[in-house]
Amino acid sequence: MLPACRLSGYNAPMLPATARILDANFNRAREALRVLEDYARFQFDHAAASSAIKQLRHELAVVYQSLDAAMLIASRNTPADVGTTIKASDEFTRTSSAAIISANAKRLTESLRVLEETTKLDSPALARQLETLRYRAYTIEKSLQTMSHKATRLAEAQLYVLLTESLCRQPWLQVLKAILAAGTDVVQLREKHLPDADLLNRARQTRELCRQAGAIFILNDRPDIALLAGADGVHVGQSDLPPGELRRLLGGDMLIGVSTSRLAEAQQAIEQGASYIAAGPMFPTSTKAKDLIAGPRYAAEVSRWAAERRIPCVAIGGIKPENIGELTAAGIGTVAVCSAVIASDDPAAQCQRIKAYLAAAAATA
Repeated sequence: MLPACRLSGYNAPMLPATARILDANFNRAREALRVLEDYARFQFDHAAASSAIKQLRHELAVVYQSLDAAMLIASRNTPADVGTTIKASDEFTRTSSAAIISANAKRLTESLRVLEETTKLDSPALARQLETLRYRAYTIEKSLQTMSHKATRLAEAQLYVLLTESLCRQPWLQVLKAILAAGTDVVQLREKHLPDADLLNRARQTRELCRQAGAIFILNDRPDIALLAGADGVHVGQSDLPPGELRRLLGGDMLIGVSTSRLAEAQQAIEQGASYIAAGPMFPTSTKAKDLIAGPRYAAEVSRWAAERRIPCVAIGGIKPENIGELTAAGIGTVAVCSAVIASDDPAAQCQRIKAYLAAAAATA
């Protein structure tokens, strides 16, 4: 057993067991920070979160350097550590990137808490530094969880409704409340001609109702209004701002959707930072004139490509209950509808009908 020693950041000799606790938890915290930084950097492409995590790593290293690193490493005894053979049943299972982020965020904050409590024995100054780092870690955890939660909800979505007042048979707000009550997963507000102030007000109303219902709120075309309204994301077409520029403007926690009609467009959108792709139009539609009807053949091609990469793919354009079967047969699990729902006499019933078709297709897949 190593003798008690004095470390530079401590005011009293440190017992070998204390050194082992510090060594193990500095290692856990560093490892967790590296995982979180890589997800912030490579999955979410979020410069601010990446920078915040990197800064936290640096400041943790400064605290570590105030101790005797050689002594901490010398105290390590992995072969004889009884904890190395104790495993939780789900320790080697992660169901999603969100689960990875959650596990490592908890690992980080728990390790910082152990470091903080242990250093209180002999160095209150170090404990205070570690407390500050722990509080910042909670903020980072919240930011990353928000990003991953949106991505997970989008991946699980089935029904995506585009809302345009001029196409509604009933007042737009009444339609919105009806489709949310019927279980719509995603609402895209698509108003091309509203004055900016009116659009912002409507976007905020839509955001609030979507949050109450647990639905995702996407704004069409306007990243500036999306930011001001607190939308979950923005959707753009091929002639709008490219996803790479939008990602620089919006950061990594906003969803970015891009309309595509060819696989090359889908590939480019994802390479530039899009969160999901809309594939279409699937069928002729009066909502938006298109020279090219991509059709179910494109749906089959792009859904296979997206599934291999775990990228959400939404079929759009001319979709109604009667033709959903062609899309589910092509591998589509999420459909975006407009007139088929909002121009009907009973938008809620139409939503429920579409969701029933999708649920039946999923059950037989």
